[in-house]
Amino acid sequence: MTKWTKTIIASMAAAVMLVLSGCHVNTDPPPETPDYLNQEEPEWYERAQELAEQEEEEAEEEKSEDEKKSEEKDASDTSKAAAVTVQPADAADKDSAAPQNNGDVYILFTSDVHCGVDQHFGYASVWQAREYLEDQGYTVLLVDDGDSIQGEALGTITTGEAIIDLMNDMKYDVAIPGNHEFDYGMDRFLELTKEADFPYISCNFTKEGELVFEPYKIIEVEGMRIGFVGVTTPKSLTTSTPKYFQNDKGEYIYGFCEDETGQKLYDAVQKAVDDARAEGADYIYVMGHMGFDKDCTPWTYADVVANTNGIDVFLDGHSHDTEQLVMKNKDGKDVPRSAVGYKLNAFGYSHISKDEGIKETNIWSWPNDTSAPALLGLNNTISRNIDEANDELDEKLGEVVANTSVELYTNDPEAVDEKGNPIRMVRRAETNMGDLCADAIRIQSGADIAIMNAGGIRVGILKGDITFKDIIDVHPFGNSLCVIDVTGQQILDALEWGARSCPSEFGGFLQVSGMSYEIDTTIDSSCTSNEKGMFTGVSGKRRVRNVKVGDDPIDPQKHYTLGGYNYTLKNNGDGHTAFDGSKILQDEVQLDNQCLIDYIVDDLGGRIGDDYSDPYGQGRITVLE
Repeated sequence: MTKWTKTIIASMAAAVMLVLSGCHVNTDPPPETPDYLNQEEPEWYERAQELAEQEEEEAEEEKSEDEKKSEEKDASDTSKAAAVTVQPADAADKDSAAPQNNGDVYILFTSDVHCGVDQHFGYASVWQAREYLEDQGYTVLLVDDGDSIQGEALGTITTGEAIIDLMNDMKYDVAIPGNHEFDYGMDRFLELTKEADFPYISCNFTKEGELVFEPYKIIEVEGMRIGFVGVTTPKSLTTSTPKYFQNDKGEYIYGFCEDETGQKLYDAVQKAVDDARAEGADYIYVMGHMGFDKDCTPWTYADVVANTNGIDVFLDGHSHDTEQLVMKNKDGKDVPRSAVGYKLNAFGYSHISKDEGIKETNIWSWPNDTSAPALLGLNNTISRNIDEANDELDEKLGEVVANTSVELYTNDPEAVDEKGNPIRMVRRAETNMGDLCADAIRIQSGADIAIMNAGGIRVGILKGDITFKDIIDVHPFGNSLCVIDVTGQQILDALEWGARSCPSEFGGFLQVSGMSYEIDTTIDSSCTSNEKGMFTGVSGKRRVRNVKVGDDPIDPQKHYTLGGYNYTLKNNGDGHTAFDGSKILQDEVQLDNQCLIDYIVDDLGGRIGDDYSDPYGQGRITVLE
């Protein structure tokens, strides 16, 4: 091994040691001469190197002579820039003389992965940590606190299946449903739970008053009986799609022990804790998807801890935070609460000593933009499985899912600029693509009316077959569907702001569904804004007029349900502030591209037809010049 190669590997090993030692990796510059680069390689590292070399030798023997010659030629062409990758051994390849268990247990936990399987730490690093700890003699359990199967194309295109497959590969021991586990529909989620090699648990998820899953699971390891109690936020009813919790009559048949006081939920958690204790659990870990958001009251983790006893550790998700704190239960005893962020920017651990009990619960963090597997060159079972899943995704994106007999436009089909380039129309006027996207929001959400910011419609769709990729290219940002309660006046203000630049372009121009309006461009916009470019009001004559909801003139005092994406309705995208403070009825229940896919496939029967034949739309927006 060359000195240069040895230095590279030592640096990588040191990075892994930092991660697995409980340090929070940060971006501060390291000391000029880190001490760890002068240390001998640790035993785990040397063993990993031996196994990696052994695996390479075995793989080499299986190659054909032609492959060898090809690789030798490639190696000679790139010998001056050779890269070094540490390849850890997979579980099946471990030496039969494995280290003796030391009697201690590590519980590793993830939450809110949202399909980010190769982001930040990535699943490959979690797997690497598990293997490393097991090599040190620890018994390791792996659990997930919900929201794993939704959030990226890998989940959307496979309706969660690819993520469940990877979780099976990861050998998860137990998981709970988060609110977004339901985003592909109740039937689909329950199908996925049957495909999982691990159980889902929840002490408060019910159908017609009966628990859907077991409330807890006790795992016996190293002479310890560790109880895991699952609990899912009742906010799932509005932060996933409400109709998924209803029967055909629109009646709620699924629930989460919700009431206005929170007592039903506290009682459900307490019963599960008490029952697990009675069954012999030595330790109780609550796996919660509760969070701390104000609108989750009285169902936050703090509410649950303060109104129960018998919980040793509360592992939490939902609010995407990484707070590590200690709460008091109703008896005044300390209960650590640990959360692990979003898309694997952290994962957690809890160390149980056979002699001292629960020693520490904390997290390892990876805040860097470059993922740990990419930076450290991790090449293990999971990294390879993720590569395969992504390759299959690329193939899946090319699959035909629908057909359109008309072309859907974002550009003017006739007009061009002075250089002969097409003129983008969707940000200044109605188009059939805009109508389609707005209709998807309204129909999928069940709202009275819907708006779609034109900047979120990135491309049109050509006549003919439609692939998954075509739809994702329309909505690539991953914004989420919401429904809010608004007054007619708020809608008027939002339309006025959206029309302020017309006939010039503006990303905040609003395509609509269930309503119509006119823009008089002979009137200069009198919208006002602050120094941040946010809408603050209308100071003069309005250019938006003749606004109708259906066939009726809009009533400024009346309340309407409005569908749209969080970018516009909640996050002030394009400066839209007219909806600030509105009551949220459905909160981020579905990704934008999933909403469009479901509308085309389910509601239109997989075929876009004559209703969208006019490139300039159905007459919902009239621009007067």
